[in-house]
Amino acid sequence: MEEINVQDLIGTFSTADVVINLVLSFALCSLIGWVYQITRRGASYAQSFVQTLVLNGMVVSVLMLVIGSSIALALILVALLSILRFQNLVKEPYDAGFAFFSIAIGMSVGTKAYPLAGIAAALISLAVLVMTRFDWYARQAISQLLKIRVPNNVGFDALFDAVLVKYTTTYELVRMDTAQSGTLTELTYRIALKSGGNMQDFLAEIKELNGNHRVALIASYNGSDL
Repeated sequence: MEEINVQDLIGTFSTADVVINLVLSFALCSLIGWVYQITRRGASYAQSFVQTLVLNGMVVSVLMLVIGSSIALALILVALLSILRFQNLVKEPYDAGFAFFSIAIGMSVGTKAYPLAGIAAALISLAVLVMTRFDWYARQAISQLLKIRVPNNVGFDALFDAVLVKYTTTYELVRMDTAQSGTLTELTYRIALKSGGNMQDFLAEIKELNGNHRVALIASYNGSDL
């Protein structure tokens, strides 16, 4: 059986290579973390995830430096990355995209493709910033749910029409339910608010009409919200 030379499986590198890899991967992945921080929307933002993005890039760059041109060790790295799980950190596909982004930059730095790493980090970051700044791919009209409770003795057929016409582009009554042991009726409207409208004034006018009973506006919804 042919003997395996360990030196063939390990890339050749100097102390300068290690320092350059770590400094450059830290700088580029910090850029990625900054872009993520200012473009991530929603309440599930986690500082630890951003720090993990930077750490991932640096660790992968070191691993690639060790691997060098070895196909065997490259396959081992792929296997390790496939085992790595992000369930506790990745909340959305957007997060997964940034995780792969930092890994790709780390691999580019680790293989000494420094121009590729720098250009890719800059252009991809710019693309994310542009898409966020100009709100690309956003829906032009966002449907919302408006839930209004009214006393059973109130005629509500056209009670809210004037207010809805004033503040919405479209509205539709999609459901009626009883509430508070049958003493109230809850109306559910599907609406699209006009841009620039004052939401507080809208809800205040609704409350004036329904006797100051509960009014709920759900900003976004799926079928389960109905």
